[in-house]
Amino acid sequence: MRFLSIFAIAATGLVLFAACNSTDKLTGTNSRTSSATSVPTPADGVRRITVTDLQNMMSRNEVFVIDVRSEDSYKAGHIRGAKLIPLADTEKRSDELPKDKLIVTYCA
Repeated sequence: MRFLSIFAIAATGLVLFAACNSTDKLTGTNSRTSSATSVPTPADGVRRITVTDLQNMMSRNEVFVIDVRSEDSYKAGHIRGAKLIPLADTEKRSDELPKDKLIVTYCA
């Protein structure tokens, strides 16, 4: 069980790190289809979603949004409902992440 927890924490950290450091750029789209078809999976394997997809998922309470920037950046402006968990703190605060929702991270 402990191995599974360590693996989950490591995987979460890897996803967060890759999402914040990717050089891939999203292209604008007006598609309202599933994010799997609206945004191709980039070479790093980290799933991207469109703003419209995020809004729809948030309205259905299907996602947990994490802002991994600094507290100052968060205070300057953030997605309503997003929880501030700075990237450096994600591992030690992993117990705050739900297991039944898609976790969406964003950063500048």
